[in-house]
Amino acid sequence: MTDNTTRLDHVVLWVSDPVASAGFWERTVGLAPVRLAEFTEGTVPFPSVRLNDETLIDLMPRSTAARMTMLPGAADSSGHPVNHVCLALPGDRYDALRDRLQERAVPVSAVSEGSFGARGPATRSFYFRDPDGNVVEARHYD
Repeated sequence: MTDNTTRLDHVVLWVSDPVASAGFWERTVGLAPVRLAEFTEGTVPFPSVRLNDETLIDLMPRSTAARMTMLPGAADSSGHPVNHVCLALPGDRYDALRDRLQERAVPVSAVSEGSFGARGPATRSFYFRDPDGNVVEARHYD
C-alpha cells in the first residue's frame, strides 16, 4: 500500500565544498553520506547525508548556482539566507551530538528549554553552524 502522507523529503543546503561538508555532517553530526563516491567520481551533481529513512539533506555546490534554471531566479538562491534547519534527536543522540561538537571546538549556543516545534515544546535545544555557516538547531523531545 502506498502511504501518501505529506512528509519532508529533503532540504538543500548551498555549500562551498560538498566533500568537506559531507565529512562534517558524518563525523560531527552523525549522518551517513549518500552518493559521496558518485559525486567525487563526477557521475552525480551533489552528495547528500541521510537524516532518516525518508529524509535527506542535499549538499549542493555553490558553483552550480548558474545552472539552476528550473524556475526564474533560482540561481539567485545561492547564499539566500535560511534562518535554520532543525534536527529532532532522541536524548542519547542529542547528548552525543553536543559532545562531538564540543570535542571538535564547534561553537554551540546555550541550551534552551520549551521552544516550540513540530511536536510541541522541546525538552532541550541548542544551535550550531556547519562549515558553510548554515545554522542548525538540535532538539530533544521527551
